[in-house]
Amino acid sequence: MNKLIILIALFFTSLAFALPEDAKQPIEIEAQSVVVDETTGFNEFSGNAEVKQGSLLLFAELIQVQTNSDGVETMIAKGTLEKPAKYIQSQENQGRFIEATATLITYNVNEGMIFLVGNAHLVQGFDSFSGDSLNYDINNDKVVVKGSEEGTERVKFKIVL
Repeated sequence: MNKLIILIALFFTSLAFALPEDAKQPIEIEAQSVVVDETTGFNEFSGNAEVKQGSLLLFAELIQVQTNSDGVETMIAKGTLEKPAKYIQSQENQGRFIEATATLITYNVNEGMIFLVGNAHLVQGFDSFSGDSLNYDINNDKVVVKGSEEGTERVKFKIVL
């Protein structure tokens, strides 16, 4: 089956993005299949789904996008342990891309927050973070990592000098 390419003419106008030019770019979504519900604003893209907006990239087997009259509210990327969801974006103050993986990635556009759950891992510059869950504040360049509730998984942080 040929990939379905959808160009959504929505912009993230209410968010101070990592790269200012990203907010001015259209959102492009590519997947094997799509379900669009214009009444509720719920859109589901499945089959190696990819979201691109400027330097922002989001990859997963399934990506759900919730929209409202102002634009995109959230993007939820669902992966597996074998093939986790992935987020990549260039940052103004970093020489390298921010890269994150988890079994579930929720991107709250209005808050400028990325929530990673399940085998969460983030590389920021030359530093890396991992834990059961991880929150990344795009606007303030801040990372919060938590181990598992049961205490079986601890937080790991690596600084390369």
